[in-house]
Amino acid sequence: MTVSPELKALSDIFQKNGFSLYLVGGAVRDYVLGKPSHDYDFTTDALPMEVKSMFRRTIDTGIKHGTVTVLFKGGSYEITTFRTEGDYSDSRHPDNVCFVRSLEEDLKRRDFTINALASNVQDGEIIDMHDGLSDLKNGTIRAIGNPMERFKEDGLRMMRAARFSAKLGFSIEGNTLSAMKALKENIRNISRERIREEFFRLVDSPFPRMGLEAMEKSGLMEILFPELWETRRIEGHGYHKENLYEHLVLSLEAARDLGAPVTVKLAALFHDIGKTATEKRDGDKWTYYHHETVGEEMARAIMTRLKSSNEERDQVCLFIREHMFLYSPLWSDGSVRRLIVRVGKENLDNLFLLREADRKATTALPEEVSDDGLKERIKAELSSSAALTLKDLKINGKDLLGIVEKGPEMGRVLSLLLEMVIDDPGKNEREILLEKAREIEKR
Repeated sequence: MTVSPELKALSDIFQKNGFSLYLVGGAVRDYVLGKPSHDYDFTTDALPMEVKSMFRRTIDTGIKHGTVTVLFKGGSYEITTFRTEGDYSDSRHPDNVCFVRSLEEDLKRRDFTINALASNVQDGEIIDMHDGLSDLKNGTIRAIGNPMERFKEDGLRMMRAARFSAKLGFSIEGNTLSAMKALKENIRNISRERIREEFFRLVDSPFPRMGLEAMEKSGLMEILFPELWETRRIEGHGYHKENLYEHLVLSLEAARDLGAPVTVKLAALFHDIGKTATEKRDGDKWTYYHHETVGEEMARAIMTRLKSSNEERDQVCLFIREHMFLYSPLWSDGSVRRLIVRVGKENLDNLFLLREADRKATTALPEEVSDDGLKERIKAELSSSAALTLKDLKINGKDLLGIVEKGPEMGRVLSLLLEMVIDDPGKNEREILLEKAREIEKR
């Protein structure tokens, strides 16, 4: 590997003190693949206190496990001492770690061969003790040593295998996949936060289909996302020539191709899961009435289970709930404004991305179906002075004092006034609104 002057200067200090410094893991892997990397992990034969003694400014990032952050020439470098690990009684964290002076022993404890490459920071030489270069060339994800042992040590590694498959477009080696199947139940011991992190990264990867396929084949999907697993039984009907699961994966791939953010990609993957609970036979047709609202609740349960942020959960659920409307040029201007209010100006572009991904994944849908006309009307409404929020009304709560009681009743009246103005923007005048408020209170 090419060594930058900054890293060479860092390595020189280790060298002068009789130690070595290596770059390991993702950065070396990505260098070999010709990909950019921001994942720089360093390891050394120097003990944590020996690392601290070499530099004026350090941070005890995780000194118990051998990690010290070195602040050097304007840079920040996390450096971990070579180590071996004890048993993993919780299938996630080692019960203890033991510092060693051997790079070989350190690399043995890592997860996959492609992540066990090291590069000597002094001269850039790449060190491969587990045929990781061969696996990179062949596009293979293979556990180091005995895959059963690796996954018993840390059950999250099974999700990481699926995620690396999605990130790199690599297939999972047979014995490694078999071990994932055998130990799939161990995934229940892993925190939801860690699973969310790996799953979101999988969905947001260049090859999400491959990661989902690994989850499906290993049985992880059935355990973690039974709602998604169940979609495989829904056959295609009408505009859908593919089964429901395939449609969802195609939608995710279309969202990827459109450059959508991860919340839209998640909505694309989950947008029709409500069909499993709403499927009914009506004569010679199948119906899925209200699958978008049922799907919203199912997606909310998934996102809550994953302990996603409120913002992520609410966006995904909003997109799923609103993705089914059928636009017609006959829509009134009030209907267009209601859509804007219901979805929120800030969410419209992403909702349209989901609808476009859904259309691209519906293989028998006529090509002329488009949201372009609606987008133009929305643009016109947004550039007008039409009131779309309570702040746009030409009165506020203070103006209603003496007419309406403070509290919930005030909010109710203001909401009714906004409804009126959305239908007829010309009524957004102070006197008209005050008179309407009096009428509401009389009733």
